[in-house]
Amino acid sequence: MGSDVKKNPKQFQLNPNWAQLQQKLKSAETSRHPKIPQSETPNSILGKRKERPTPESDDAKPNPLIPTNDDSSLTDVLAMDCEMVGVGQGNKSALGRVSLVNKWGNVIYDEFVRPIERVVDFRTQISGIRPRDLKKAKDFRAVQKKVAELIKGRILVGHALHNDLKALLLTHPKKDLRDTSEYQPFLKEGRRKALRHLAAEVLGVEIQNGEHCPIDDARAAMLLYKKNRKEWEKSVKDQIRLKEKQKKRKHRKKPKSDSNHAPTAS
Repeated sequence: MGSDVKKNPKQFQLNPNWAQLQQKLKSAETSRHPKIPQSETPNSILGKRKERPTPESDDAKPNPLIPTNDDSSLTDVLAMDCEMVGVGQGNKSALGRVSLVNKWGNVIYDEFVRPIERVVDFRTQISGIRPRDLKKAKDFRAVQKKVAELIKGRILVGHALHNDLKALLLTHPKKDLRDTSEYQPFLKEGRRKALRHLAAEVLGVEIQNGEHCPIDDARAAMLLYKKNRKEWEKSVKDQIRLKEKQKKRKHRKKPKSDSNHAPTAS
């Protein structure tokens, strides 16, 4: 019992020294590398990158097809696109929807059309037209008359416009047509490109992925025209001048008189 009491004081005296040594070592380590509270620790490079706003993804980029203003007035240039449905045996096309936009891409006319003949194929996968859309659709004649009034005296832009005008049973002066399917710089080895390909290559936008939207198609055609308007209009003027010169040359040419067949007195 007594021997145990003698040993305990020695152990009690060593413990504080050892603890003091450990404390000194900790203090020295702390002075070399001061501990900063977690809340005050500066962000690492990776942390800062995470806090920075991430660059806009492709989906977040501004869509050039969306108008930059809300001016829906009639302009000197209009773009038109139509969607067709099947009538007769289904292989005959008839107008199902027509859309017109002004030079800013704002819609000035967009109507579903009830064809004169019975619809047998709505071609929904492409046209986007469903039976419910034509239940309260406007009569073909009414739409035809309205479109004719809107495009009269204006430049008409579109892709394969002959198909749309044919469906509307309308004509338009050739000098006022700006067809993106026929514009020379848009052709590839003399062959026409699809509107969706032109939109992707020239405008950097995707259209016609699935059901077509005539409004988007008309806007795409308008943007294609506007990007090339200066050169396009110059080429049209040059063609008109050339035709006028050719006409003048024809008028200047007089028929040759045939002296050998002059009338003789009887």
